[in-house]
Amino acid sequence: MKAIVSASAIALSLIASAASAQAVRTEKNMSLDLANQIAAATVAACAANNYNVTAAVVDRAGILRALQRADNAGPHTVGAAQGKAYTSASARNTTAAMLENVQKNPGAQTLVDIPGFLVLGGGVPVKAGNEVIGAVGVGGAPGGHLDEQCANAGIAKVAELLK
Repeated sequence: MKAIVSASAIALSLIASAASAQAVRTEKNMSLDLANQIAAATVAACAANNYNVTAAVVDRAGILRALQRADNAGPHTVGAAQGKAYTSASARNTTAAMLENVQKNPGAQTLVDIPGFLVLGGGVPVKAGNEVIGAVGVGGAPGGHLDEQCANAGIAKVAELLK
């Protein structure tokens, strides 16, 4: 009987040990410095094309880390940029790809009803290797595809830091 109780105790101990090893995760995330660099590079990329935009950078959880608004960017661009960044980080995809999916797939059309989601072009995930660590959203260029170009240019400026 003691052997059975002892074996059971050992088995439970091993199970608990394995479970606790899986309970803690290590994740990469967006630093404030990196977020500021991406936001500044994104706004600069759009300014080079005479687009007055706002760039919002969020961490992997969609929480705002940096926001930069060009001098002549409209007030609506702040919410648009943040919504696109949140949506992209949450879905781990570009908002342009999500928009295309919503337009083509009736089952995806309710994505626009998720609180905080803004399914318009201009949100791009930021990846460190294959891991999404955040996203950048841009609002204010004359088209979502142009917002996305600026976001990609901002990310490209820090590519060496994302390896």
